[in-house]
Amino acid sequence: MAVLPIIEVPDPRLREKSVPVENFDQNLQTLIDDMFETMYKAPGIGLAAIQVGVAKRLLVIDLQSPDENEGKDNDKGKDKNKHTPLVFINPEITPEGDEESIYNEGCLSVPDQYADVKRPKVIHAKWLDRNGMPHEERLDGLLATCLQHEIDHLEGILFIDHLSRLKRGILMKKLLKERKNREEVY
Repeated sequence: MAVLPIIEVPDPRLREKSVPVENFDQNLQTLIDDMFETMYKAPGIGLAAIQVGVAKRLLVIDLQSPDENEGKDNDKGKDKNKHTPLVFINPEITPEGDEESIYNEGCLSVPDQYADVKRPKVIHAKWLDRNGMPHEERLDGLLATCLQHEIDHLEGILFIDHLSRLKRGILMKKLLKERKNREEVY
């Protein structure tokens, strides 16, 4: 497995529409494994293939994140926070109902920036897993929010596109200032 470079705004590749996955070969399996490795290292809870420069309708999610003790429960010596890796290939979603939720979202391609984004609270999702097996499920909570965020990437949409022009401008100025400060340190 390899940690892949994550592309960041304003890279134009983030605005590309991703194409469906057609081949479930070893190259796809390697990409999936590399995406998980990259996401865990970042650290994040979701990553779309386009964020590592691959314009395929593929994303990975793992809502579990290990604590400083690497998920070990010192009293029992057992794994407390096991990873729950989910792979979504060629995902499709439709909102269920009119209820919305607001979540303070961030993105590995828009580092260290967060904003409240309103999305449908409950969705109906259809996708293929890493072996090409179909799945269909009603999702809500953080998984529904994360899946919608990552599917936006497949359409060339970033979470900042859900913000007002003013909020987006403030966030981008802050990001560019922080990036410039980081570069001056190195």
